[in-house]
Amino acid sequence: MQLAADQDYTVELGLDEPDDPETLRRKLAQQLEMSVSALPPLELRKRSIDARRGRIRFHMILGVKGPDEPVGGAPVREVSGDPVIIIGGGPAGLFCAYELARAGVRSVIVDRGKPVQARRRDLKGLTQHGVVDPDSNYCYGEGGAGTYSDGKLYTRSHKRGDVRDVIEILALHGAPPDILLDARPHIGSNKLPKVITALRERLESVGSTVRFGARVTDLIVRGGRAIGVRLADGDELLGRAVVAATGHSARDVHDLLIRAGVQLEAKPFAMGVRIEHPQPLIDRIQYGRAAGHPKLPAAPYRLAFTPSDGRGAFSFCMCPGGWIVPASTEADGLVVNGMSLSRRDSPYANSGLVVAIELADLDRLGLTRPLGGVELQRRLERAAMQAGGGGLRAPATRATDFVRGKASSTVPATSYQPGLAATDIGEVLDATGIPLAARLREALGAFDKQMRGYLTDEAVLVGVESRTSSPVRVPRDATTLMSPDLAELYPCGEGAGYAGGIVSAALDGIRIARVISSRT
Repeated sequence: MQLAADQDYTVELGLDEPDDPETLRRKLAQQLEMSVSALPPLELRKRSIDARRGRIRFHMILGVKGPDEPVGGAPVREVSGDPVIIIGGGPAGLFCAYELARAGVRSVIVDRGKPVQARRRDLKGLTQHGVVDPDSNYCYGEGGAGTYSDGKLYTRSHKRGDVRDVIEILALHGAPPDILLDARPHIGSNKLPKVITALRERLESVGSTVRFGARVTDLIVRGGRAIGVRLADGDELLGRAVVAATGHSARDVHDLLIRAGVQLEAKPFAMGVRIEHPQPLIDRIQYGRAAGHPKLPAAPYRLAFTPSDGRGAFSFCMCPGGWIVPASTEADGLVVNGMSLSRRDSPYANSGLVVAIELADLDRLGLTRPLGGVELQRRLERAAMQAGGGGLRAPATRATDFVRGKASSTVPATSYQPGLAATDIGEVLDATGIPLAARLREALGAFDKQMRGYLTDEAVLVGVESRTSSPVRVPRDATTLMSPDLAELYPCGEGAGYAGGIVSAALDGIRIARVISSRT
């Protein structure tokens, strides 16, 4: 029997079985009923954990080893010509610039925030002093929201582009090589900043430019074409095209697009809370008696349920061994998010627990499109700030009290450093005018059936999780990817409504870059 070079072969291992290369070769040979010596050289292509039905198995996917190829795909090269102006230095903007540099096209990234290392001081101001810098926080700055909020690379957007290319580029710039193998790759907020810095330095080495502290206030339009941007300091940057690659929280960009004559659309999104459990509890639910085994990582989970009114409820951005962090971008609103370090060794597990918001909800509340969703987010965030009492303290309720429709007098210890204010988070959610609390109560009952023990006094709901995705889409032509209202304007990534996470945003940036470079 001869193994096909393009085929994958799966080997299952138990918890206590060794996973060294020789063991894997021997197990595969047994499965294929051939001698070990007859096997060609093999490589490990992917690994994952299957904890279903209380039986822990490791799935190791092997393939015939091919010729060694450099990680990172096509290299960047010296750039020249009129630049492409990219608004936003998150994954969409960075990977757009990287792909342009592969084609020798110069770009200038402008970001309102600071480089990753300088952002640390402002994040300390958030977590320890409750001070929100509107230009430098968990959402704004080099690398975007993902830099200091986890670095999860899992995506279901494989139809949008070459996910492997994105993962390899990150590995080339210092991400742990394990991300090339893990089924649910994750870098960690402690390691991702160095990766982002290396990626930016690579771009600068070939002639592309990144400008920080550069908040865009207007597009420059001539002859029906976007040819540049005007900055808050009065400076103007001109180029051949403009890519709007801001994240889901850059609300002022919506306003400048409208002023430039660009039509926006409201889109569905989701809002809710963060739920936090002790990580050992989640491990026991997911791994059973195997919980605590040294080979097992902090257990993740994913939950979904459709309440009786048809609005989907689901877990979002689950962070095993993680922390809840303040992700506010405006001084009068409170937003929380989740993150974890590469080791995922916090004693807590947290996840967004959110409910879908449809356009019909906005219409029923009389919220004018296209920015009605933004107004709804602000309504919830301001209610959370008021309920928390200021200083970015977050309103919180034990999960068991929440399902009973009552306030908590005390709440468990938490990873959230600004601290929690025990209250009735149901009242905060219902300040939106939408029955979010009722939908989440119904969902929690269903989630406890899916994961027995999930609904417990040890679990706490922390508010609010309002920035799951942009509530606005910037329309673009399906072929040219330009705005139909303004030539040479390319809406891109999460803020434009075309991505939802690091990898999908990076893929969208690459796609935009390829269209632009093909027009040279």
